[in-house]
Amino acid sequence: MTRLPFLSVEAPFTLALMVLCFLVIARPLYARRRSQLNTLVFYVCCLLGDLAAGLIGDLAVEGPARWLREAAVFGQGLAVIRFLGLAFFEVLVPRFKIAISRILADILVIAVYVLWAFVRLNLAGVEFTHIFATSAVLTAVLAISMQDTLGNLLGGLALQMDNSLEIGDWIVLDDISGKVIDIQWRYTALLTRSGEKVVMPNSHLMKNRYMVLCDRESSAGWRRWVWFNVDLAVRPARVIKVVTDDIVTARIPNVLDRPAPNCVLMEFGEGYARYGLRYWLDDPSLDDPTDSEVRQHVLAALQRKGIRLAVSDHTVHLVKEGQSHRKEVRSRELTRRLEAVTGIEMFQCLNEDERVDLAQRLVYSPFARGDILTRQGAVAHWLYIIVSGEVEAWWQPPEGPQRLLEKRGPGSVFGEPGLMTGAPRRATVIAITDVEVYRLDKESFSHILHARPELAEIMSAVLERRLERVRELEAGYESDRVGHAFDRREQAETAALSQRIRDFFRI
Repeated sequence: MTRLPFLSVEAPFTLALMVLCFLVIARPLYARRRSQLNTLVFYVCCLLGDLAAGLIGDLAVEGPARWLREAAVFGQGLAVIRFLGLAFFEVLVPRFKIAISRILADILVIAVYVLWAFVRLNLAGVEFTHIFATSAVLTAVLAISMQDTLGNLLGGLALQMDNSLEIGDWIVLDDISGKVIDIQWRYTALLTRSGEKVVMPNSHLMKNRYMVLCDRESSAGWRRWVWFNVDLAVRPARVIKVVTDDIVTARIPNVLDRPAPNCVLMEFGEGYARYGLRYWLDDPSLDDPTDSEVRQHVLAALQRKGIRLAVSDHTVHLVKEGQSHRKEVRSRELTRRLEAVTGIEMFQCLNEDERVDLAQRLVYSPFARGDILTRQGAVAHWLYIIVSGEVEAWWQPPEGPQRLLEKRGPGSVFGEPGLMTGAPRRATVIAITDVEVYRLDKESFSHILHARPELAEIMSAVLERRLERVRELEAGYESDRVGHAFDRREQAETAALSQRIRDFFRI
């Protein structure tokens, strides 16, 4: 390469390398353009210094010109090494899917800086023996005076080299829990759930034990415990089945299906049995909110089965409720139930006494968000009346994915065919909010029909209209040919609905 006037022999080579590297890194590392601009400014200053050294040399000022040129050439080399490091470690290596820790890349670049310094000193006439002797003394002095700093540096290098800690990991150290957001030479930065940035010296991490939550390579998630107490009078097998069945089938965000949640009896206390529900969490940052949702499901599942959470035997209740207060509470609850029953078309043919009798037989059944109230194809002889909250009805056609039929809110009822005829559930109903419902069983309704058999004809007409609405929703997803066949099949199944009700209740 031709030497440019007044410039050193190295200048054309450094200029060519700078241009080439800049073309390589400009677009991929555009977000770091400020750092690149600083390096370019530094290189231009060194190039101007090289030019000034050439001009001074022509004026026969050899001493200053020589040292200025050496400094300028050394600076050009540093800028070139900087750009080469960016091009190699930040652009080329990632394209080959090779992961190199940031600290290792920095160390390699620094090593090249040092090697370049030795080369320039040697070319300037400095003996290597003197360089190594001087560097050995300096190294010993620095090692003694910077023990903590070197410990942090080596600790950070070790953390990234052995992949024991990576950016994005959640760790617990002593009483601190947070997400690793940066690993620097001196420290590792954690971001806690409270939004606090904790700076942890790398040497402290190397000297102490820490836990990595939801490790990407060795763990599917993070196992959590939810504790609750139930009275000893309730059989443990029943409690375990009720809670486990609910959590396994419920759609709770961030709770993994595999490994499956399970409930275990842990110990006996003073008048209660202590249970632990274990589930696997996929995001450590959402531990408390997910625990809260799981507890809501546990409480709702137990309440639906009439199982109350236990308190210790030594707890003393000092609240005395009078007969008038209890009567008022029962009256409010009965009024609420009557309002729920009166709003249902199928029960509007009942007289006042029959509605009161029916309302007293309703069973309070709460569900938590994500619970499955009914499952398509299941057989259950009861219906649900929604008092608060919302649910979605999903229908699974013979082929293809599930289809959303409709959303239902307060005042809605579902499950009438199961109560009146024993027919299988036509859709899967899922709670999309916390839901309060009343359940009416076949046994609770049968005595009314036995007393007034003519109600079967009246209710069959209402039930037929309800079934027709469901068929319209289902047929809306079918083609004309399939839909017509579907209607003919359903008409055959719902023929003589009144007689089916009589047969089911043995009237």
